[in-house]
Order: sequence, then C-alpha cells, then structure tokens
Amino acid sequence: MGNHIRGNKQRFGAKGWTPERLGSLAGKTYVITGASSGTGLEATRIFLSKGAKVVMLNRNANKSKDTISSLKREFGSHADVTFIQMDLAVLPSVREAAAEVMEKVPRIDALVCNAAIAQVAQQEITVDGFESQLGVNHLAHFLLCGLLFERMEESRGRIVVVGSNGYKMGDQRIRFEDLNFDKNYSPWSSYAQSKLAQMMFAYELQRRIKAVGKSVQVLVCHPGASRTNLLQDTANTFQKTLWSVLSIFAQSAEKGAWPEVMCATEEGLEDAKYYGPTTFEMVGPVGECTLEAFALNKEMADKLWTLSEQKTSLSWKL
Repeated sequence: MGNHIRGNKQRFGAKGWTPERLGSLAGKTYVITGASSGTGLEATRIFLSKGAKVVMLNRNANKSKDTISSLKREFGSHADVTFIQMDLAVLPSVREAAAEVMEKVPRIDALVCNAAIAQVAQQEITVDGFESQLGVNHLAHFLLCGLLFERMEESRGRIVVVGSNGYKMGDQRIRFEDLNFDKNYSPWSSYAQSKLAQMMFAYELQRRIKAVGKSVQVLVCHPGASRTNLLQDTANTFQKTLWSVLSIFAQSAEKGAWPEVMCATEEGLEDAKYYGPTTFEMVGPVGECTLEAFALNKEMADKLWTLSEQKTSLSWKL
C-alpha cells in the first residue's frame, strides 16, 4: 500500500494533481449534476476554461440561467454550457432529464455525480418514499447512471462518483433492515449511509463492467473539507455553527473540485481506489487516499445493487 501511495505522489509531484496537468479539452463533453454552485460550478469553470462542453443537470432553472450568463461573461459568449432541469429527489424528473440528455447530448466523456444533500436535520422522505439523502445522493444517481450508461459506453466515457469521508461514520454498512432510519433517525448516520451506498455502487459497477468487458471507467473521489453551501439548506443550527468554525481550516470550493476534474480527465487512474486531498484527507495535494475495506464488501454491494434496481424500477443490463 505504501509503495502505491508513494507512486501516486511521485506521479503527480509534491503538489499533487492540479489543473495545470490539463491540456485542451476541446471536443469533449462533461455532464455534471448540481453544477450551479460549489464544487460542481468550479468543475464546470475548469472544463470550460479548457474548451470543453458542459451540460449541467440542476434542480433550479432560474439559478441555472443566471449561472450560464455569468459563465458566458467569464469565458465568452461561445462558451458551450447548457443545462437540463432535473430534481434528484423525484425519480420521474431523473428519467425525463436522462431522456433529454440521450436526445440532445451525442457523447459523454464523463458523467460527474457531484450533487448531494447533507446532514438533513429531521428525517425527510422523498415523493418516491426514500430517506432524502439516500434518495438524492445514491438512488437518483444510480438511476441516472443506468439510463445514460449506453451513451457513456458509445463514447468510451467515465462515471465519476463524488463520495465523502462521511462514509466512514455511522454504521459502516447499509442498514437494509431500516433503510429510511424510521427508528432513531440521525443526520450524520443517514448521510454516512447515503455516501457509503454511492461508493459501494461505484465499486460494484466497476466489477460488473470488468466482468462483461465493457469500456466505461468508474472512479471515486471526495472533495475533502471545502467551503461550499452544502449544509446551508438542510443542516440544523448546531451543524451550521460547527461548520462555520471548521471552515476556517477548509480549502476553497475550487480546490474541492480538483479531485472530480482529475477523475474525469486523467489517464491511468485505477479501479478500487479513492482519490482526493491527502493531508488528513481534508485539504492539501490531490492524490490517492486510504479506502476502508468495508466499502469494497462485495456481498453487501450485490444486495444494495438488487435493492437499488427494485427501488428505481431500473433493470440494468450488465
């Protein structure tokens, strides 16, 4: 393991991976969920600065239009950035957005599953009947990846799952007996489960792709501690206060976007790895981070896959 990490650090140099490694991305198309603010917006800016096309999948239409206007002011009116309305808390909305992507976006070099909600103060259930964080962070992205998979395969593209170090908290397993935390809801444990579910899905998808010899790469990263508005709408006062103190030590949202941009563009990254800031896994040079073994539990991942297909009514032909 040590050699591995050393190898990666040497590979990207002492500064770790930075956008300086990017050449032109002209002709490439990146689809990003939750791109009107935070790390998703910063990733969009980096892609546009290198000449790529970006399709944002965002919930808020007005905010998206304002974001596009400001990006065109920054990068010029020719900047190829569009948005498709999608609410991850509503599975029919995900299906509609995916159909629109399939119709309008002829190639996808990477689908970046960036959007998330965190530490929802009280238990909230989506219209489809899921605990909100599991529904938005995992199940909606599971459905989206399944519906767009064919396009990624045609493009020899990638799926980038933005996880979180929160996956190590909580139960460190999927609570199959009480997925929605009907008993004893906790903002942290439910968030941790949703992030673990996303990551387990990504590693299971890697395994399934390998087994059938398809050409889509799946990579998992995390933004570390970045100054974004992730908790603004959902967390309780204590969590917000705590974060406002901790955020003094956090890095910018732009640096928080580097791991997902790296995973969307860099050649030679490996399966069953976890990429992000390497100093206490919160800030600092971007490279390979430690991955806890339970995130690679095949039996749990299989069970989660079957359950996710049932909950989203998606039969994934893999």
